[in-house]
Amino acid sequence: MSSVETQARAFVDEVRCGLEKNWMLDLGHPLLNRIAESFVKAAGIGAVQAAARESYFMAIDGEGGSVSGTTGSRKRSFPELNGTNSSKSVEAMVKSVSKESLQWGLAAGVHSGLTYGLTEVRGAHDWRNSAVAGAITGAAVALTSDCASREQVVQCAIAGAALSTAANVLSGIF
Repeated sequence: MSSVETQARAFVDEVRCGLEKNWMLDLGHPLLNRIAESFVKAAGIGAVQAAARESYFMAIDGEGGSVSGTTGSRKRSFPELNGTNSSKSVEAMVKSVSKESLQWGLAAGVHSGLTYGLTEVRGAHDWRNSAVAGAITGAAVALTSDCASREQVVQCAIAGAALSTAANVLSGIF
C-alpha cells in the first residue's frame, strides 16, 4: 500500500470518527465546539432559507425582498434585485443571504454558548438558564437589525426568553 493510500485512509477514518462524535470540528474545549457547531448549522439553515425566499421573489416578479412580520406585506430591502442586470441581482442576493445566515448563526451560537456556560456555572440545566440565554440572544438578534430601537430590543429579549423557556419545558414533557 502506498503512502498516499495510507494517508487517504487515515483521513477518511478521522472524518468518520468526527461524524460519530457529532462534532464538525474540534476546537479543544466543549464550549467552543458547541458554539461553532451551532453557528455553522444555523448559518447554513439561514442561508438556505434566505436563498429560497430571494429566488422565489426573483422568479415571481423579478423583484427581491422579504415578507415582513404579521402583515404579509413585502419589504423591499434590495430594490436593485430586479432581474434586469443579472450581476447586480446575484450580488444583492448574495448580500442578503450572507447577512441572514450570519444572523441565524449568531443567534444559535450565542444561545448555545450561554446555555452551556450557565449550566456549567450553576450546575443545573433548567428553565432559568434557557430564559436568560433566550433573553440575551433575542437582544443580540434585535441589535443586528438595520433600525434597532430600544423597544424592539426589549420585545425581542422577552420573545427570546419566552420561546427558549417554552422549548426547555416542553422538551422535558415530550
